[in-house]
Amino acid sequence: MLAARASAARAASRIARNFATVVDSAGVKVAAADNGEATSAVTFIVKAGSRFESKPGVAHALKNYAFKSTEKRSALGTVREAELYGGVLSSSLSREHLAVTAEFLRGDEAFFVDVLSSYLTSTKFTRYELSELVGPTCEAETTAAFSNPATRALELAHAIAFRNGLGNSIFATPGHHLSAADVEAYAHSVFGSGNVAVVGTGIDPAALEKLLEKSLGKFAAAASPSSTPSKYFGGETRLDAHGAAETVFIGFGTTGAPSAELAVLAAHLDTAPSVKWSKSTSPIAASVPEGASVRVVHLPYSDASLFGILVQGQTTAAVKEAGKAAVTALKEAGNLKGEDLQKAIAKAKFSAASALDGRDGLLSTLGAKILSGSPASLSETVSSLEKVDTAAFEKATASLLKAKPTFVAVGDITSLPYADELGL
Repeated sequence: MLAARASAARAASRIARNFATVVDSAGVKVAAADNGEATSAVTFIVKAGSRFESKPGVAHALKNYAFKSTEKRSALGTVREAELYGGVLSSSLSREHLAVTAEFLRGDEAFFVDVLSSYLTSTKFTRYELSELVGPTCEAETTAAFSNPATRALELAHAIAFRNGLGNSIFATPGHHLSAADVEAYAHSVFGSGNVAVVGTGIDPAALEKLLEKSLGKFAAAASPSSTPSKYFGGETRLDAHGAAETVFIGFGTTGAPSAELAVLAAHLDTAPSVKWSKSTSPIAASVPEGASVRVVHLPYSDASLFGILVQGQTTAAVKEAGKAAVTALKEAGNLKGEDLQKAIAKAKFSAASALDGRDGLLSTLGAKILSGSPASLSETVSSLEKVDTAAFEKATASLLKAKPTFVAVGDITSLPYADELGL
């Protein structure tokens, strides 16, 4: 049955599902698609994530300077005009990219594209906005993020796994002084035509290109931000924390381009059931005790990946039991073959395809590809997953497990297990 379904899926995957044709406009890569959505959205993606920052926290501060005072309008003016149009402005930061997004009603693209362009070309980087708005926002976001043990564990895991570059936190931390001049200098180093891509949905590609040529007509070129190639190290750390779930992260890292085999491994271990209120057939799910949860983490980057399992529970005993089950399943995953392997591949293909159904998924999945000049196509992703066979999967899994583990414990560290107690 699975073999027949796999054959049908291969036939269907031959139909290319390109998001859009990527073109150059005003020196930036532009991709847009209009599928008749009721609203439009435009996102500027900049190669300005925390791995490239010149000082700790400067990328976080730059993200929060979005929609502040520019040569064309004040921060208050931006807020008032956006509300008059009924639109929504937002910014986000990852380890490799900074993104600013405008969502709005059809026909209002001229104003919102100008707002986004102004952020890149004429932000004033005033000192009073840093002290009164940007700084407090960074502090609040950092406090909120680090109050979540899962987020804290993943931040620590990146620091241990990669040290610098991808190991840099996306959150500004207390103790590192930043000036408005620091943020402005970083902005000038990354805001340039070679480091920016624009993605639009619900908007005519030709109309978007014309607006960008007008608003970014004098956009200066910028050299690609420097970052040493990622290296994986691994290690173990423990952070004492109370008042939240006991948390353990068990991870491994790889270097090089994202691997289709790791996407299949993530699908195989995923504990989320395909039918609501049912039990997943994941090799981990049956061994997870009540009060504990296990989540597979697969974070691919341009030149490295972090793969792991996040275990949380109300008691350290539950975390230890679930952690042992997760490590056992991970070690046995290399033996996957036959219909079990085909099932994992099908699940990985569905995850890749469904990620393109929403705007957030489009940006996270295709934004980096558009910026790097790679084909923005689902068919390419599906094709790479279909090429995964038993030998390739076994080799990739074995190579992953040969690396030094990255192990993080957050909570009651006197009782939470150590890496060797889980079988690592």
